[in-house]
Amino acid sequence: MRRAYYSLKELGNAGEEEVSKYLEQKGLRILDRNWRIKDGEIDLICEDEETIVFVEVKTRRNNLFGTPFDAITPEKAFRLQRLALAWMATSRRWGQEYRIDAVGVWLNELGTFDIEHRKAVL
Repeated sequence: MRRAYYSLKELGNAGEEEVSKYLEQKGLRILDRNWRIKDGEIDLICEDEETIVFVEVKTRRNNLFGTPFDAITPEKAFRLQRLALAWMATSRRWGQEYRIDAVGVWLNELGTFDIEHRKAVL
């Protein structure tokens, strides 16, 4: 059964878990979760056939302060690009195709999650 209330951290973790399941159902293979270096973190790193997919997950209860996608500022987008290249370098995946996706997650009235997946946002 879903919980009625989540702290912000719990909500983010639950949203990432739902997105992981969603992406696996779509045929993507999860390679890494919450990959972190001093410059930041990538929520999910997946493989979609021959393409590496870096996924930014943003979870919200509502849109009162903007949609989850509004949280991806130009600064955040630039950081995601740098982090993706750093992962490619440390994983020895140079030359492999990659893309950066964003997934918005909303906790709905039923206590379940609605997911919107936008491919290749950067």
